[in-house]
Amino acid sequence: MSLDKLASEIESMAEAEAKKVKSAARKDAKGIQKEAQGQVEGYHADVMARTERSSQQLAIETVAAARQANQQRLLVARREELDATWEQVVEAVSSAKFRGRSDMLKALVAEAIEAGTEDMSLRPVSKDRKALEQSAQSIDFGDDVEGIGGFVLESKDGSVVIDYRFEDRLRTAWENSLGEVSTILFGE
Repeated sequence: MSLDKLASEIESMAEAEAKKVKSAARKDAKGIQKEAQGQVEGYHADVMARTERSSQQLAIETVAAARQANQQRLLVARREELDATWEQVVEAVSSAKFRGRSDMLKALVAEAIEAGTEDMSLRPVSKDRKALEQSAQSIDFGDDVEGIGGFVLESKDGSVVIDYRFEDRLRTAWENSLGEVSTILFGE
């Protein structure tokens, strides 16, 4: 065999082997590509499912946060309205021209006479001094006290003080009727 023939034979064998390797490589590449495509599709489906769940959760949380913010704004607005109403009530009751003021003072004096003792003095809110002096002539009067109306009954040594001022009674009446006031204001 000649050298050329041997080289030609080796070359043809190498080409045949190269074709087999290329064919196998293409086949492997197609399998790898198919497998990679399947994995990508799986990852994509996974990511899309997680994204959808996250999106739904975010939507739920956003709606809940918006509802909570709305409820908070509503409560703040109601609180402001109740505070404004309270201020109007206090202003009306603290007016010296409040209708029924003298009747309330007379009723409180009668209650105080029953509850107090002879050694106690009546200390009026300054705007009610005249009316109280007319309806409580049998009681000694002391210095004025602060308040929107009414008086306090105080023992001579200051150890006992019974409060007949409008503030406490008004606050109690307000708290007892707050449900009714809310119903009137807010329809609930």
